[in-house]
Amino acid sequence: SYSPTRAQKTPLPPLAAMAVADKAVAGGGEAQQPEPEPEPAAEASTFAELGVCRELVEACDAMGWKQPTKIQAGAIPHALQGRDVIGLGQTGSGKTGAFALPIIQALLEHRQPFFACIMSPTRELAIQIAEQFEALGSAIGLVCSVLVGGVDRMQQVLSIAKRPHIVVGTPGRLLDHLKDTKGFSLTKVKYLVLDEADKLLNLEFKESLDDILKVIPKERRTYLFSATMTKKVSKLQRACLRNPVKVEVSSKYSTVDTLKQEWYFVPADYKDCYLVHVLNELPGSMIMIFVRTCESTRLLALTLRNLGFKALSISGQMSQVYFCNFSIRQTKVFDFPIKALFGSAFIDGFRCCAAESEPKGEPSRIRFQKSAAKI
Repeated sequence: SYSPTRAQKTPLPPLAAMAVADKAVAGGGEAQQPEPEPEPAAEASTFAELGVCRELVEACDAMGWKQPTKIQAGAIPHALQGRDVIGLGQTGSGKTGAFALPIIQALLEHRQPFFACIMSPTRELAIQIAEQFEALGSAIGLVCSVLVGGVDRMQQVLSIAKRPHIVVGTPGRLLDHLKDTKGFSLTKVKYLVLDEADKLLNLEFKESLDDILKVIPKERRTYLFSATMTKKVSKLQRACLRNPVKVEVSSKYSTVDTLKQEWYFVPADYKDCYLVHVLNELPGSMIMIFVRTCESTRLLALTLRNLGFKALSISGQMSQVYFCNFSIRQTKVFDFPIKALFGSAFIDGFRCCAAESEPKGEPSRIRFQKSAAKI
């Protein structure tokens, strides 16, 4: 932990001297070269060139989407032609827009309740997806319902009673409502989206996912999006998709173009000191700090607050109500476990600083990522 007295007794070596080039790895030696990135899909300069209708082009402009991302340019034309789509891309590649725009455009032609069902592995991602659907469809009166755990079920029942066009949820809570909520059915769904499919196929979701797929009609369009094409994802593709087109815009080691990374190997005893130094070098920035455990989030947030930073701890032990109610724009520093799946929900707008804590006895490292990436 940070000790001002101890730090004053032993001068810290210059931070720049501890920097390690991107090609270096812990223990020395050359890093493994990344696999060659697949050829990018042909990019269109505007959404209109992809076949997106005028109403949605205007909605994209209002959201600040000036140009399609690679995965959007590759997936949207095929989706608008009625093809099933497999999209492989990293976080920040614009996957949500790649399936939301074709679905909303189809909804304009055939408006009906429960038109599409989107499943995600986490409640935070589900909320984020719903927000993008609502923003894109605000001008056409699109109604979206979010069905996730950790939220009062009666509120969700009232939301279902409004007969939303789009249902976004996690498998467990979605299945609960299919079993228990009168009048809720997915038997007329026209579109099914499995987002973060590689995570949806974990054991905790498998049974719920299988039960949901049994009640969704086979005559539908299916979009499967994932960061990687695992064996389980390939098996699901064969079972759920018909003659799909595959759009791949990322390699195993790729990151979004706007991500800038720096690594610093520092003495374990002074890791927190270096972290504080970096925070002081980024005045006025919104920063996220990732650590290994929930307990570490609380300890580090307390330390930073005592040093004068506006710091807030976020972890998986938070209640959903608390998580939804606090304002992220009022804080300067955030920290939560690196394993938390909802971490990516806050990337946009931050200059990111990720601090990784190594197991006891291992060399300590701090990894800095400066990003303007979009979700």
